[in-house]
Amino acid sequence: MDVAVWGYGFATLAYCGFALYVFLAWRGGRPGGALLAAVALSAVWALSCVGAARHAEGLFPFLSAIADIARGASWYVFLLILLQPLGGRRLLWPRICAVAVVVSQLSPVLLLWFGLFDETPGRLLISASLANAVLGLVLVEQLYRSIPMVSRWGMKPLCLALAAGYIFELYLFADGVLFGRLDEDVWSVRGVAHALLIPLIGLSASRNPSWTLRMSVSREMVFHSTALAVSGLYLLVIAAAGYYVRYFGGDWGRALQLTLLFAGLLLLGTFVFSGAQRARLRVLISKHLFPYRYDYRNEWLRFTQALASADGQLDLGQSVIKALGDLVESPGGSLWLRGNDGNFAMRSHLNQGSSNAVEQADSSLCVFLDHREWVINLEEYRSSPTLYQGLVLPEWLSMQGDAWLVIPLKSAGALVGFVVLAAPRARFDIDWEVLDLLKTAQRQAASYLARMLTAEALLEARKFESFNRMSAFVVHDLKNLVAQLSLMLKNAERHGHKPEFQADMLETIAHVEARMRGLMMQLQEKRSIDPPRAVNMGLLLEAVSRLRHASKSEVVVFDETEGAAVVLGHPERLERVLGHLVQNALDATLVGGKVSIQIHSAGADRIAVVVEDTGCGMSPEFIRERLSRPFQTTKTSGMGIGVYEARQYLSELGGTLHYDSEVGRGTRVTVELPLVRRDPMPPAREVEFQNG
Repeated sequence: MDVAVWGYGFATLAYCGFALYVFLAWRGGRPGGALLAAVALSAVWALSCVGAARHAEGLFPFLSAIADIARGASWYVFLLILLQPLGGRRLLWPRICAVAVVVSQLSPVLLLWFGLFDETPGRLLISASLANAVLGLVLVEQLYRSIPMVSRWGMKPLCLALAAGYIFELYLFADGVLFGRLDEDVWSVRGVAHALLIPLIGLSASRNPSWTLRMSVSREMVFHSTALAVSGLYLLVIAAAGYYVRYFGGDWGRALQLTLLFAGLLLLGTFVFSGAQRARLRVLISKHLFPYRYDYRNEWLRFTQALASADGQLDLGQSVIKALGDLVESPGGSLWLRGNDGNFAMRSHLNQGSSNAVEQADSSLCVFLDHREWVINLEEYRSSPTLYQGLVLPEWLSMQGDAWLVIPLKSAGALVGFVVLAAPRARFDIDWEVLDLLKTAQRQAASYLARMLTAEALLEARKFESFNRMSAFVVHDLKNLVAQLSLMLKNAERHGHKPEFQADMLETIAHVEARMRGLMMQLQEKRSIDPPRAVNMGLLLEAVSRLRHASKSEVVVFDETEGAAVVLGHPERLERVLGHLVQNALDATLVGGKVSIQIHSAGADRIAVVVEDTGCGMSPEFIRERLSRPFQTTKTSGMGIGVYEARQYLSELGGTLHYDSEVGRGTRVTVELPLVRRDPMPPAREVEFQNG
């Protein structure tokens, strides 16, 4: 009885879940409504049998008998509705027989309930139930025969399920008629037997839109259900064999049973974890249970997810190989992409060896893939090369024994690359459906790869752009250093004999040499040499002024902050940027003119550096349209990137650069920077700037 309770309880849960699914999928059609009623009454019958199994006397056996009759009648109605297209007299006798069987089942139940007879009604009920099974088999046979050959695919699972159920009923009640009572063991597994029919019924419902049921049974569910059923059947066979060995094995029986059980479990584990066996089962299910080989929605979601989830384990190239390989049960392959020289080389490989071969863009293979866009089946090519119209395989591909498919990757009409897939885990037939799916998938993969190649080219171009920009800044600084040396040489003709000038000259040369060495290091390492640190602007501007004391105009520094103007930056770059602003002021000022540098507070947490000259000045149009643009200059020997570099660097420090100028009246340049602290810089820092 425990087996019966658990068996009918399982059937109750299974039918309730299926009834809910059918109810949610029902769209108002008669076949769908009849199926919903039959499934719901089957759930009620299974629940009443649970009560009958726990309470053999009383109301529950009567209710289970009534529910069984209602369940059988509902499946009759469902079958008759499916037979409705036959019409006319061909449906008259099945209807009469169905009514007669239902009445013949109901009459003994009522007689037993009213206690009119003792044993006769029970035997009559078993006989009527046997007639119910026979009529059900006849209706299923009529339904299957009436369906055209081309349409049987949709009804075949339903007919198989109902026929199996009625055959079970036929065995149960035929045995009951012979022995005058039902076999308790067979009756106890009756619920499980009928619950096992649900997947087949659901499969037919998903194949017949005319039932007005919006249902679908996923391939994954069918695959896992089939694998589970096969595993269960296998374990039953192993258990039966073990029982037989133990029963007839004598003293060796138990040892042989354990050995057989261990070997059976080991073989099952090998099957479960074998990719080749899973592939064979998946191909078998797709060929025999579904009209199309693929569940396109799931395949496309899985394919795009595989491309989008490239991570540290698989790069994008390996993800493309795996995504395409999973469509045809291939374990791996290689990806070949077009390089900068236009030829194709292996970029990634998965479960396959690497190769240093290079495929020329004008080779027979690449031209064929580009113009034809065919998926090359190498097995077909080896047996019938004429199908591929003069294609000649390269030597590296001919020598690759496990190569199977060559899939072109085209994006925007251009051949981005191709994928060579390895032979599948299980035999896999290539037909029009597979080729269409691969062609669609390769376009999606090619678009991902094309974007990857474009991003790599853009990154490389940005690296060159950054290097070229840094080179331009370095060349600009070298030009300023050369200008200082040139000015020193001109003044040496008049003041070279003076000891003071000689000392200044040595200091300038040492400063220029140190600056040039730093610039060369910066260019080689492609980064800023010194890290940002606190810089005393008063001391820095004094050093800038002192290096230009030999100029034609005087440079004067006024520090109103008394050494408290400290900012965070790179000392050399700040000196270069502010030195450029001072040098521009000197270049614009005539002999005898004046250039002043003022440092004052610009608020609670900012300071301002003002460079003012009495030179020629600039027009508002020039300041607005040309001054801050790179490579725009009015100097014959200038490069036009000094102001651009100054504005960029000051912006990085959180500062600003502002020009106020008028033609003929000079220029006023204001630099604002955020303060770090207001305490004076220690003497050690002053020495650093004094020594340049």
